[in-house]
Amino acid sequence: MIVTTAQLYKVAYGKFAVGAYNINNAEQVMGLFRGCMESKAPFIIQISKGARKYTDKKILEALIRTADELFPESIFAVHLDHGDEETCYECIDSGFYSSVMIDASHETFDENVAITKRVVERAHEKGVSVEAELGMLGGVEEDIQVDEKNACLTDPDEAEVFVKKTGCDSLACAIGTSHGAYKFKGQQSLHFNVIEAIQKKLPGFPMVMHGSSSVPQEEVQRINAAGGKLDPSARGVNVEEYLPAAKLGVTKVNIDTDGRLVWTRVHREYFRDKPEEFDFRPPGKIFMAEYAKFIASRNELLGSAGQLEAVRKSL
Repeated sequence: MIVTTAQLYKVAYGKFAVGAYNINNAEQVMGLFRGCMESKAPFIIQISKGARKYTDKKILEALIRTADELFPESIFAVHLDHGDEETCYECIDSGFYSSVMIDASHETFDENVAITKRVVERAHEKGVSVEAELGMLGGVEEDIQVDEKNACLTDPDEAEVFVKKTGCDSLACAIGTSHGAYKFKGQQSLHFNVIEAIQKKLPGFPMVMHGSSSVPQEEVQRINAAGGKLDPSARGVNVEEYLPAAKLGVTKVNIDTDGRLVWTRVHREYFRDKPEEFDFRPPGKIFMAEYAKFIASRNELLGSAGQLEAVRKSL
């Protein structure tokens, strides 16, 4: 069942975070649905501009609609990740997306407000939720690239004004995370003081954490052992900080890079161990099972595991 992110947030706020997972192909879709059904968790499917171009947006939509039929107990939102104004309108008018993100964080504050407000007005006419962004994360993710020296944390006072002026349903905040696999050197913690300050300014309002992959060291090591050359010193978000952040109003947590690492590890190891093989389906089956296991483990850490019935009762 496709619902809006706003509907999910009403149940989740202050209790748990909903996992938002990016998908690009059939194997990811199947692994995601299986993992969320095994852990009995609501979830958010994220589709980026890059994913929409990878094959064709209609193929992704068909995959999701089919998975919805195969897993009728599922409850999820379909969300455009990091959209520009034009793409947001296209997704809103498609009748398929239940949520969009307008990312005008690279603009001036006033221009960000103006663009976001236009998207909110158009989306709310169709019953679609809107996520906006204030502050800028560093790192690289598809066509998003922000030098760390230009990254800036979200200002709580600006966040309060921004939300009131735009009417957005949730706000992606820069709170110490970073996009991509090469996030941090050594240990890095979320800026809980910033999260707490934003919550005080906007009590009950859902915050979103981008760049939230943990970059598991075991995955990096196994990839490198199978011929990869990832930086072994790369670190991501400490998974033990997911739930404490959720208790403070971080209601959506975006996880993309970790899923790519699982895919890379499975395929590198499979063809290393079976160099005579050429069929991509056997490793694809392994990936679906491994990705489902990974998704279920993240839902446990986010606190969303076992929350499916609570969400169903609220609808």
